[in-house]
Amino acid sequence: MTNKLNIGCGNDIKEGFVNLDIAQLPGVDVVCDIENSQLPFEDNFFEYILCNDVLEHVEYIRVLKEIHRILKPGGIVEIRVPHFTSSNNFIDPTHKKMFSFRTFSFFVDNIRYRRNYYFDFQFSELVSSKITFMHKNPLNWPVLIWVNINDTTRKVYEETFFRSFAPAYNVEVQLKK
Repeated sequence: MTNKLNIGCGNDIKEGFVNLDIAQLPGVDVVCDIENSQLPFEDNFFEYILCNDVLEHVEYIRVLKEIHRILKPGGIVEIRVPHFTSSNNFIDPTHKKMFSFRTFSFFVDNIRYRRNYYFDFQFSELVSSKITFMHKNPLNWPVLIWVNINDTTRKVYEETFFRSFAPAYNVEVQLKK
């Protein structure tokens, strides 16, 4: 069995991955309701987990804990979720949660918020974090470059009028166990 997992794959079947979804679609290897069931894998099993466009549909803290459990020490989970300014939050009636680029910092040991006492698991490092924008809109190009210079520019974007001027699309992060 491969040591890469594609959670919530839907129709995005990845070769060389265990493809997991709630629905038995063509190419899905494992059917699992990640919100209401334990992930059916051993502890510390996967080196890499892909979780694109999934966590906004579930109560994600429990799911992140499960991802942490099955991820090997030093392993990476790559997550993509809609940014809280994205119109996609309001289009899809199955979306339950919205995200900031800072959301996942709460799940990293000894990060600036120092609130890891909320959870009984922590990732060791926030490897990368960025806010993405729709490329089709040329007004977004300068914002896209400026916003992702560092955490300060991302914070200024989220806390000022810039977020209304150029709404974001997604938050993309990589967490290391």
